[in-house]
Amino acid sequence: MRAIIMFIILFIIVKLLGKKQIKNLTLYDYILSITIGSIAADSIISLDTPLIDGIIALVIFSLIGYLASLLSFHNHAVEEMIDGEPLVLFENNNFNYKNLSTAKISVAKLLENCRLKGCFDINELDCAVLEPSGDISILLKGKNQPLTSNDLKTNMQKNSKKQTLNHTIIVDGVFYADELKKAGKTKTWLNKYLKEKNKILENITLLSIDKNDKITMFSK
Repeated sequence: MRAIIMFIILFIIVKLLGKKQIKNLTLYDYILSITIGSIAADSIISLDTPLIDGIIALVIFSLIGYLASLLSFHNHAVEEMIDGEPLVLFENNNFNYKNLSTAKISVAKLLENCRLKGCFDINELDCAVLEPSGDISILLKGKNQPLTSNDLKTNMQKNSKKQTLNHTIIVDGVFYADELKKAGKTKTWLNKYLKEKNKILENITLLSIDKNDKITMFSK
């Protein structure tokens, strides 16, 4: 009966908190999952522990997880505090040793991850980013990116510029001054652009600029 009750409760908790693949779990998600699993296992096996105590503990931890997820969804600062933020490990033909040290990732481990994603030559790598989930995303240089059907249509398309790393200037109404500076733009330019588009910063979901000065913007 304990096992059946706990299974039903855990099923409800999973539906409440949402589903994620194991590889997409952040450190916070992992700790929450381990704790909830341990409480459930102890409540099932330990007959000396009242079942109601285990249920109360599960409900408390589940509510903490649900409230944290809710706050993360509505507040970018809280999301960064809980899940962390992406770290650039390789960019502009050089390793970012400060971020590598922060992430406790050696160059050898980074190269291993690049090989697993099909990049065996560091000279082909344009950028590598450590995501909050712990996965490493890579972007190959334009000439090394796979061909698409559009590349084969016309000579003009063959010579067109490939995808490059975008500078994310605004995310969920949060302004990133460092990214704006990397894009070679100023706050005055940004204010002028938003004014021309009749937009305000708080209502911008995403605004990014690529190396070709192409602007991508989504607003609420």
